Amino acid sequence: MTPLVTPTVWQLFTGFSAVALSGFGGVLPITRRTLVEKRRWLDEAEFVELLSLGQLLPGPNIVNLAVMFGDRRRGLPGALAAVAGLLTGPLMVVLTLASLHQRYGHLPMVQHAISGMAAAACGLLVAMGVKMAWLHPKNPRTVAVALLAMAAIAGLGWPLLKVLLIVGPIALLWAAREER
Repeated sequence: MTPLVTPTVWQLFTGFSAVALSGFGGVLPITRRTLVEKRRWLDEAEFVELLSLGQLLPGPNIVNLAVMFGDRRRGLPGALAAVAGLLTGPLMVVLTLASLHQRYGHLPMVQHAISGMAAAACGLLVAMGVKMAWLHPKNPRTVAVALLAMAAIAGLGWPLLKVLLIVGPIALLWAAREER
């Protein structure tokens, strides 16, 4: 296996800029592929760790992941560079698109394009979830917790906080029992 690479502050900025400009709403799969597979800045286990922590913290998961990863590799300058890379390019794109949407958003073609982009983003997230699931050991309890959380969110329409408060303790209890 190729050894991991420690990015410079500039590489953190440009790397996260590339990630951010590669997708709309579905950048987690692109982030994983870029950081783990292409650039080899971290391995799968560290990506899952940072993503899990990022999901528990308030704010966008990708921003939380960028802050933690940048900080681990280059301290505060790395964290700032990663976040600046994530936000600078997309901010310019969003401002431009907002201006265009204000003018042309009522057109059916524009509305259909937005619906198609939303569907593609959902597909990317599902594909990432499936890929990550196959890369990890098949523990029946882990699968059960994942299915329970998915059913609560997708089937019952529960908000994430409610799922975390109910399913989280179940997962912790099961994990504690496995440690014994």
